[in-house]
Amino acid sequence: MVDVRANLLTQDVDDGGLGFADETSRQSDGRLRHPIAVAFHIAFRSLALIVYLFCGWFTNNFVVSFVVIVILLSADFWTVKNVTGRLLVGLRWWNYIDKDGKSHWVFEARKNDEGNLINPADSRVFWLSLFLFPLLWSVFFFVTLFGLEPQWFMVVCIGLSLNFANLYGYLRCRVGQKENLSSAATTFFQQQVVKNVVSSFGKTQGPQPTVNNI
Repeated sequence: MVDVRANLLTQDVDDGGLGFADETSRQSDGRLRHPIAVAFHIAFRSLALIVYLFCGWFTNNFVVSFVVIVILLSADFWTVKNVTGRLLVGLRWWNYIDKDGKSHWVFEARKNDEGNLINPADSRVFWLSLFLFPLLWSVFFFVTLFGLEPQWFMVVCIGLSLNFANLYGYLRCRVGQKENLSSAATTFFQQQVVKNVVSSFGKTQGPQPTVNNI
């Protein structure tokens, strides 16, 4: 029997801010607080995708390509699950087996108090990449499925499952028990689109002229 729990590390029970874009309300100069963590957050998953797409240019040995891709995907899964999620957005999910053999899933979120604010730039990179790469692997899933490529279909299934596992785990951490995953994901995309449009419009307009009243 599986026991699923949504625990909060330092939960503020009155904190209703469970939306994805809550971090963007903080004051920020747009710089990354954890650039090394952001680099590793993107590096392994990007390299796995690049090797999948271009490995045929360097070798025809499927076993070598398979091993390299799986190693990169595994490194990405471990890094995102255990390091970048905690540093960039203050979230963590994990599983343990108790002495009775029951599996327990724990989803944790750090309280955003004044001394522990989440950097908006870090958070934006984290969430966008967390959504983007499963979508890309989903595209390759259908390409290999209808292209009748069983070997590469197996590779894509591994990439898709590992990416979706982290996506699901962090969505559960983020929304807790207060809203369903579908509505949370929809809210996230709507807020990101509006924010990017407003930002682009502001850059297009440029500085406004100053009018001096006489």
